[in-house]
Amino acid sequence: MDAEDVKRAVVVGAGVMGHSIAQVFAQAGIEVGLVDVEEKILERAMRLIKSNLDTLAEFKRVSKSKIPAILKRIHPSTDLAAVAQGVDFAFEVVSEVADVKKKIFSQLDDICSEDAVLASNTSGLDIFSIAEVKNPGRLIIAHWFAPPHIIPLVEVVPGPKTSPEVVTFTAKLMERLGKRPVVLKEFVRSFIVNRIQNQIFLAILEMLEKGWATPEQIDLAVKTSLGVRLPIVGVVQTYDFTGLDLVLDIMKSYGVSHPLFEEKVKKGHLGVKTSKGIYDYGERSEEEILKKRDRMYLKMLEHLESINAFEPV
Repeated sequence: MDAEDVKRAVVVGAGVMGHSIAQVFAQAGIEVGLVDVEEKILERAMRLIKSNLDTLAEFKRVSKSKIPAILKRIHPSTDLAAVAQGVDFAFEVVSEVADVKKKIFSQLDDICSEDAVLASNTSGLDIFSIAEVKNPGRLIIAHWFAPPHIIPLVEVVPGPKTSPEVVTFTAKLMERLGKRPVVLKEFVRSFIVNRIQNQIFLAILEMLEKGWATPEQIDLAVKTSLGVRLPIVGVVQTYDFTGLDLVLDIMKSYGVSHPLFEEKVKKGHLGVKTSKGIYDYGERSEEEILKKRDRMYLKMLEHLESINAFEPV
């Protein structure tokens, strides 16, 4: 099936992530069942979805006149079988408890057609070892970020038996939903973003435990440095601006090294100053590259200052 042909989906779990994910499917014109164990959870989910849509309308991300139709495409239910039968894409977004997920996938495997893709939002559990489905080729992870109706990224992660067709289909479906999918080559726990965030978390714990800085100081320091730079140069390209020769020297001072940096420096690909490093800058001059970066930094800084982003929310 082509991603553009998807007409029906089901999201199992209407909590922090699930209600918002169901909303995104509905915004894309897809009929979506939203399942949870209690009516009051579903009622809260629908209230939050309405509030989300009103906020998006404020920023012209959705037309206010389309909100009623979007809401009608969401079908809350405590009966999984009633809304999962005949769907093209089934999405598990329940709590990070292996036994719960195992049960859900067993039910989805029995209810859904053999052509339906079965996906999980997990990043912390190896769903490919947990879920027991007759055809593991249709099992995949599509990991979203909170709040799902705003954050563009979805990490698409195949298991050892996931078919290439399912990987391609899932990535294309995420694009149809307005997302920016990044497809990993294989399952590795925490994927890209949470793997990086986990290291940040450990550094924060150390600083707080040893009293090196207060929570407010840590947040202000990150907001007024990385917060300005990361949207422009990310976490890898930034080394091209530092200079890979300098980066390699710094690494060696910590007693570590890496073949990628050693090879680049050996070839004279030092980053922006040589117009080639981890990225290839197409023979643009150092001045051209720095000017483009700095203009983007200044626009970002101007915007962040205009919305008081450096103050606590």
